[in-house]
Amino acid sequence: MPLEDHPLRYRLANELHARPFPEIAAPAQAIFIAIKQPKDAAKRDRDLDRAHLLALLDRFGADHPAPDATHFFGDLGKFQLKWEQHTEFVTYTAFLPANGERPFDPAAWEVFPEDWLSRAPGVRITSAHIRVDAAPSDQAVIAASINDWMVPESLAVSNVLDGTAVIAGDFRIDSNGHMRFAVFCQADTGSRRIGRIVQRICEIETYKAMSMLGLPPSRDIANRMAEMDESLVQIVADMTGDLAKPEETLSQLLALAAELERLQTESAFRFGATGAYEALVNQRIEVLREERFMGRQTFGEFMMRRYDPAMRTIKATERRLLSMTERAIRAGDLLRTRVDVDRSAQNQALLESMDKRADLQLRLQKTVEGLSVVAISYYAVNLVVYLLGPLAEPLAVPKSWLTAMTVIPVVLAVWWTIGAIRRSMDK
Repeated sequence: MPLEDHPLRYRLANELHARPFPEIAAPAQAIFIAIKQPKDAAKRDRDLDRAHLLALLDRFGADHPAPDATHFFGDLGKFQLKWEQHTEFVTYTAFLPANGERPFDPAAWEVFPEDWLSRAPGVRITSAHIRVDAAPSDQAVIAASINDWMVPESLAVSNVLDGTAVIAGDFRIDSNGHMRFAVFCQADTGSRRIGRIVQRICEIETYKAMSMLGLPPSRDIANRMAEMDESLVQIVADMTGDLAKPEETLSQLLALAAELERLQTESAFRFGATGAYEALVNQRIEVLREERFMGRQTFGEFMMRRYDPAMRTIKATERRLLSMTERAIRAGDLLRTRVDVDRSAQNQALLESMDKRADLQLRLQKTVEGLSVVAISYYAVNLVVYLLGPLAEPLAVPKSWLTAMTVIPVVLAVWWTIGAIRRSMDK
C-alpha cells in the first residue's frame, strides 16, 4: 500500500507472538530453572544473561538468537530449549520427549551441564521438574501415583481446562533441590494445549517465588516500624504538654520521618513487584479453569491457605509504612506550627521590650536635648557677650546687664534651632 507504516507497527505486532507456547506430546518431561542476578532490576546486566545462554547454545552447536531478543526456542538435539528474559530474571526450560523409568529421575537434569550452571550470572530463584503422562482410565491410579511422588499434606490436585488434564504439585523442594509437578493428559488432548498447561505451571511457580521475595524485607520493616512507632507515640504524647525543648523534639521527629521515607523508597520497587507477581499468579491459576479432583484441594485453594497470608502480610506492611509516614509528617507539621506560635509569642514579647526601650531612649533623648540647649546656650551667650562687649562701654551698660539681656534670646534661638533639626530628621 502507498500508505506509510508506523516505524513500530511490525515490532509491536510481532511482540504478541514473541513467546509462543511449546508443543508437548505425552509422555514427556520439562526441566525448568529460573535464575536471578543478585542485583536490583535497574542495575542488572542483561548482557551477562545473554552470554550465559550463548555459552549453552555453543555447546550443542545451535544457532544464536537475534542480538536484542528476549526469547529463544530451539532444538538442541536430545531436547528442545526455551529461554525467556524477564525484568528481574531469566528462565531456561528443557523439554525431553520421554519420561525415564524412575519418576523425577535427577539424571534428567544433566541436560544442563554442571560447569555451565556454576558460571550462571546469578542465583537460582526456583527450579521444577514436570512430568507429563497419559492419564489412565482409573483416577485411583493417578491418586496413588501422586501420593507416592509428593507430600500428601501439601498436595494440590485439580482437573483443568474442562477436564482435559489433571495437574498436581506439592510446592515443596525435594531431595534433589527441585519442585515436583505432574500432568496427566487425556488421550485427545493436543500437544499445544499440553504445552500451555506446562507453561502455566512454570509461570505459577516462578511468579510465586518472585512475589515471596517481598516477605523477608516486609518482616524486617515491620520490626523496625514497631520500634519507631513507640517513639512516634511518645513524641505525639509529649506534644500535648509543655515541651522543654521543642526544637530538639522537632529534630527527632524529622529524623523519624526521614527514616520512614527511606524505608518506603527502598521497599517501593520490591513491594510493587510483589503485587504485580501476585496478580500474575492468580491470573495463571484462573485461566486453568480448575475443577476439584477426588475431593483434593485445588491450586487456587492451596494459594488461598498458604500463599495469600504472605501476600496480605506484605500489603499490610506497605499500608502501615505509608500510614506511619503520613502520621509522622502530620505530627511534624503540628509541632512545627507549635514552634512557630511559640516563636511568634517570643517575637511579640521582644517587640514589646523594644518598644519600652525605645520609649526610654526617647525620654533620654529629650533629657539630653534639654541639657544640650543649656550647654549650647552657655557657650552662645559667651560668644554674644564677647561680640557685643566693645559696645557696652560707650553705652555705659555693665557687662553683667549685657550678659543678662542676651541669655533669654540666645536660649530661645538655640531651643528653636534644635527643635527644627529634630523635626527635619523625623520627616
